[in-house]
Formats: sequence, C-alpha cells, structure tokens
Amino acid sequence: MTALNTNKILLTREDLPRLGLNLSPSTLLRLEAAGQFPKRLRIGAHSVAWLASEINEHIAKLAEERGEA
Repeated sequence: MTALNTNKILLTREDLPRLGLNLSPSTLLRLEAAGQFPKRLRIGAHSVAWLASEINEHIAKLAEERGEA
C-alpha cells in the first residue's frame, strides 16, 4: 500500500470549517496577503482551493506555536 500524496488533494472553502478553520472570505484573503495562510489555487472562474498538504502544515504550525506539537 502506498502513502496518500496530499500534494494532489485540494480543499475547497467548504472543507476548511471541517478542519477547524472557520474564517470569512475576507479574513482568508487578508491572511494570505500577509503570508499567514497558504495561497489559494484558482480551479475555475469562480472557484478556489488549497493544497491539503499546505493546510495541514499550517495547522501543525499553529499547534506548534501553542506548544501542542
């Protein structure tokens, strides 16, 4: 069995709250612009997504900063 490659998994805006990231669209844009959240990928004219691996790294970094790694 091979390990799941999370570089190919995309998370949409609807997936983020399930991971505990309940952020408004404007907050996401502001955090991305400040380099405090992974950059989005445009997957359609009106659709965006994020790489699951980058979101998981972001969550792990937040936990590490709290001393919960």
